[in-house]
Amino acid sequence: MSTSPRKQNNREKPLNRRNFLKKTWAALGILAGLEFTGAGIAFLWSNKEKTPAGDRSKLLSVGAVSDFALNSVTPFRPGRLYICRLEDGGFLAISLKCSHLGCSVSWDASSGKFVCPCHSSSFDKLGNVLSPPAPRALDIFPVFIQNGEVLVNTGKPVKRQRFIKSQAVYA
Repeated sequence: MSTSPRKQNNREKPLNRRNFLKKTWAALGILAGLEFTGAGIAFLWSNKEKTPAGDRSKLLSVGAVSDFALNSVTPFRPGRLYICRLEDGGFLAISLKCSHLGCSVSWDASSGKFVCPCHSSSFDKLGNVLSPPAPRALDIFPVFIQNGEVLVNTGKPVKRQRFIKSQAVYA
């Protein structure tokens, strides 16, 4: 009894070298696609966790209250901020990041203002805009004073339009 040509076509091809390689490459392609998809999803959701406000890992000690003279601006590069001690003794932790495009501002002691080198925005000692194109005041970080030590929470900068007296922290 011979098999008809129709039945022979329905049979699976014998596993020879060519068919083996086709199936192997197809399986590897599917595996690579799944890995790529997984990596993309992990990348998109990797930074979605919010740091809690009480997270002490972002709390930096910048020095003792007595280390900062009245009416002074002190850079604290590890935290990417400036510590401003006001004339009345209050403290502000001002971000280095310009509110326009994010360039690092620098303190110009001779003119008494922060200057952005990218687009020439300038800010007063309190972080208020003196000359645009910056749209708002420099961000600040929450300041805490415990046992005569100045602590700054760099985990969450506070966006603001201008300086308000309640933003200053007193010893």
